Amino acid sequence: MRLFLAVELGTATLDALEQAIAPLRAEAPDIAWVRPEKRHLTLKFLGHVDETRVDAVTELTERVARDHRPFSMQLAGIGAFPNFRRARVVWIGVEHEARLELLHHDFEVAAETVGFELEGRAFRPHISLSRVRSPVERDHAKRFARVARRIDFSTTTYVSEITLFESIPAPSGAHYRRLLVASLGGR
Repeated sequence: MRLFLAVELGTATLDALEQAIAPLRAEAPDIAWVRPEKRHLTLKFLGHVDETRVDAVTELTERVARDHRPFSMQLAGIGAFPNFRRARVVWIGVEHEARLELLHHDFEVAAETVGFELEGRAFRPHISLSRVRSPVERDHAKRFARVARRIDFSTTTYVSEITLFESIPAPSGAHYRRLLVASLGGR
């Protein structure tokens, strides 16, 4: 099973984000845009996990979630990895939020205790908007970056749950199945 832990976004946030990025979608309709209902903030990608270990992952998810209170996070700023000129992923960022950083850290540490590797790179919280499968022509990349810089979108979203997802590959793109929704603070 291919598993990951994520923060889901509410319908109002997803709708507002979709409306805000309409000019970007119009500028680059051919890139692979993530469907709104599949947008989330990945806290920890666990990768391929044997079914016999799912109970341990479920337990650690519930335990870490119980130890954290709900909080708000601010979404703002559109960017690309590694940059717009060579974009592979276009995203909306998450403003620094200490409680989100601590939640991520605690999941990393808890996952290591049951045999998962620590992530070797810094946590850069974001929500993927699109995936660019083939290189974009230079002038088009410049136009796309200009459109992205003009989008003035910022919203606050409330985080009260963590979801354990299974990612199931399919020809039309992966499908996500919720295995567990754990409330922060054990509510």
